[in-house]
Amino acid sequence: MTPDEAVEIIRKQHRAVMATTRRDGGVQMSPVAVGVDEDGSLLVSTRETAIKAANLRRTPYAAVCVIPDTFFGGQWVQAEGPAQVVSLPEAMEGLVRYYRSVGGEHPDWDEYRAAMEKERRVLVRITVERAGPSKQG
Repeated sequence: MTPDEAVEIIRKQHRAVMATTRRDGGVQMSPVAVGVDEDGSLLVSTRETAIKAANLRRTPYAAVCVIPDTFFGGQWVQAEGPAQVVSLPEAMEGLVRYYRSVGGEHPDWDEYRAAMEKERRVLVRITVERAGPSKQG
């Protein structure tokens, strides 16, 4: 599977588990919703204080395993690559694009922006360099 093929699947499926690297080199995993930005990078919203944000600032590389809503019977994909954590205020318009990618239009964008500030949200951007599966076992 190519990175572009993985991104096309992720445009339609948003439930995922994200893996980052802990300080001791181990794996830290978190359930997330993943969106796709206009340039094909993956988008994840999290809090400034989340462990995954700290992990990504230290080791800027992430992987996501994206699964269908039905869990069984659909296409799953792993996508991975370098990651960047963008803080507010620079993250705000990316957080809006993230929401639109995952959930469509918000009923009140001013309310959404206020919630992002109150929750100290950051935007994680992942550039997909590797994707799979490339074989069925």
